[in-house]
Amino acid sequence: MGGPAPSGGCHLPVETTSFVDRRDEQATGRELLAKARLVTLTGPGGVGKTRLATHIAARVARAFPDGVRHVALAGLRDPELVPLAAADALGLHDHSARPPLDALVARLRDRRLLLVVDNCEHLLAACAGLAAALLHGTTAVRVLATSRHRLGLTEEHLLEVRPLVVPDPDDDLSAPGSHPALALFADRAAAVLPGFRLTPANRAAVARLCRRLDGLPLAIELAAVRMRVLGLDQLLGRLDDRYRLLTAGSPAALPRHQTLRAAVDWSHELCTGPERSAWARLSVLAGGFDLETAEAVCHDLRPPDVLEAVAGLVDKSVLTREEAPAGGAARYRLLDTLRQYGLDRLRERPGEEAAARLRHLNRVQEHADACEAAWFGPGQRETVARLRADQDNLRAALDFSLATPGRAHAGLRLAGTLWFYWHACGAPREGRYWLDRALDANPEPTPERARALWASALLAGSPEDLTRGLRRAREARALAERLGDPAEAAHADYVIGVVQLFADDLPAARAHFETTVARGPVPGQHLSLHGLDLVELACAHAFLGGAERAVAVCERALRLCEAHGEEWVRSYVLRILALAHAVRADWRRAEPHAREALRRKLDVHDVIGIGLTLDLLARIADALGGAERTAVLLGGADRVWSDIDRDRWGSTALNSARRACEEHARAALGPDGFEAAYGRGGASALEEIVAYALDERPPEPRTRPEPGTAPVRLTRRETEVAELVAEGLGNQQIADRLVIARRTAEGHVERILGKLGFRNRSQIAAWVTARR
Repeated sequence: MGGPAPSGGCHLPVETTSFVDRRDEQATGRELLAKARLVTLTGPGGVGKTRLATHIAARVARAFPDGVRHVALAGLRDPELVPLAAADALGLHDHSARPPLDALVARLRDRRLLLVVDNCEHLLAACAGLAAALLHGTTAVRVLATSRHRLGLTEEHLLEVRPLVVPDPDDDLSAPGSHPALALFADRAAAVLPGFRLTPANRAAVARLCRRLDGLPLAIELAAVRMRVLGLDQLLGRLDDRYRLLTAGSPAALPRHQTLRAAVDWSHELCTGPERSAWARLSVLAGGFDLETAEAVCHDLRPPDVLEAVAGLVDKSVLTREEAPAGGAARYRLLDTLRQYGLDRLRERPGEEAAARLRHLNRVQEHADACEAAWFGPGQRETVARLRADQDNLRAALDFSLATPGRAHAGLRLAGTLWFYWHACGAPREGRYWLDRALDANPEPTPERARALWASALLAGSPEDLTRGLRRAREARALAERLGDPAEAAHADYVIGVVQLFADDLPAARAHFETTVARGPVPGQHLSLHGLDLVELACAHAFLGGAERAVAVCERALRLCEAHGEEWVRSYVLRILALAHAVRADWRRAEPHAREALRRKLDVHDVIGIGLTLDLLARIADALGGAERTAVLLGGADRVWSDIDRDRWGSTALNSARRACEEHARAALGPDGFEAAYGRGGASALEEIVAYALDERPPEPRTRPEPGTAPVRLTRRETEVAELVAEGLGNQQIADRLVIARRTAEGHVERILGKLGFRNRSQIAAWVTARR
């Protein structure tokens, strides 16, 4: 679904305002990351930790061939979601039944990437657990965290982010570029008062104002916005009056948290009544939101007044405007510090927070209903992007409903409505988490429980979870039949057949789907699941050698999709159509269908579908005699599957076809040639390998030479380490064997990876074997 690719690239928040350089802190941060695997930026709210972390990460991105990822935690409250949020940010789509943290570590064991974990202070234990697991369970993952408090790990290196240095107003201010606090004020003031700049006449006043604000960037930005209506002297005078009032004449230096509170208080008092009301109610929203959501939450204001209030809060820098998702409306966000302030204000009014959260829950449910109803039709790409952007709000609504007495049934309904999001958009583990919570909280026999049962079963993908999934799907069908709900019974029927197909019970799956397809769609059945009935029947026919029957079923399914302008199910139909042509060895007809399927799957970021289709294209390339192309596609497919399930759910059909392709390509290219081509595919980002599969461009290493192609000279010690890696030894075992520190062994491995242009230890092992 429009999330990050599973390899490579720098995925950091888009900045909407300029960044006033912190050269010293950036340099220190880069130096710390070069020698430590966990660096935490600490400091008070509003000091600029997130912005600094983003810039440090961007500057060091080239050192991490597997990419830089940003995990935003400000909108999370449940510590169990921390590893799931990290996996989501990394583009991992784990289907296993293992604990989330264990699954995450297993996926990242040999990756060389940087994880930016932002806003840890309210989830310290969970964030410390995440960092510790990554440090101890992977070889080259590094963590850059931001928090008001340290995580408390022995491996942690701290970088205190201090407020901006403010010069003495009476000093020489003739070089304003060397004073970042003054530059920040001038930049933000110019945004609301075009033409404003620092001059010899105003520099001292700006310096006095920044000093009064303790150099806190957020406080400076909030004050600068007032330049729209006040002159600089007026602004400074009013600020001085306010601080004298707050400190009751005390000569003591104002604590920084009180400084920020004073700046936010002042901004709040300068808001209009509707703006204050909107600020308070919008604080229940986690993450970004659009105007329609704002209107739903701000029930006491008319829609035109909400628009006016939102515009006013944007003007005052209380709200920031975000980049809209593809084809979507403008979105807004409250900085976490300002959201907490708004919540404090809202809680001053008994019952208002719960009422606002209930209105938010209702709005999320209405939107989920609309998305589900429209899912089998055009606009799926935009729906995916919108739901992705709303992810924090989906989580907040689910958490509120399931944690609030009397609201658990609403959580069950919402989690079940989102089945297509969890399934189609690659979020199976999180979907299972919410569905399991909702089912535990709602044991009563209801249609919503029947739906949650089959939706949970649909998200089973690992061999160890299929038995549980089949049991739940059958329970869902029995419950739906007892309640007289034929639509939910039909939905459960689809899932029962899918589990049989995954479990390699092909004859039973074919018989099952022949029955459901012959029955046709029942009233209320979602057309996506009826379309998938056809897909799975065709798949079973193809795997059992019935190519002609598979093609006939696919053509029927294509007509259904075309009639509704549907793309997601259509991508699966095209893949099975390609598979059917492959079964009868009609490779020239199979390839264009597979490519078209791949193109459509990328549109909605269906990662599982992309992995399946790359496998099929590798098989086609093998049959057409393209050994090098086969190896490249296998490398790319394996990299995609490594973010889902390396064993392809234990499927005999999938794994046997993949092994046959590798054997043929390896025999044609030789071990060294195969590893070089395979490594190119494995080193490609998702979009790159898809472009290669579509013949749009070859996969090329972005910053490093192709594995094994450039002349490489390892030192004697590096050669020893490489040999031990090839023997399968871990870093601690290498350290013990060579009588060196574990960190020294880690450093040798990282340098070997860098010299060879490799991404993981298995590539080192293959390189050593080839040289032998």
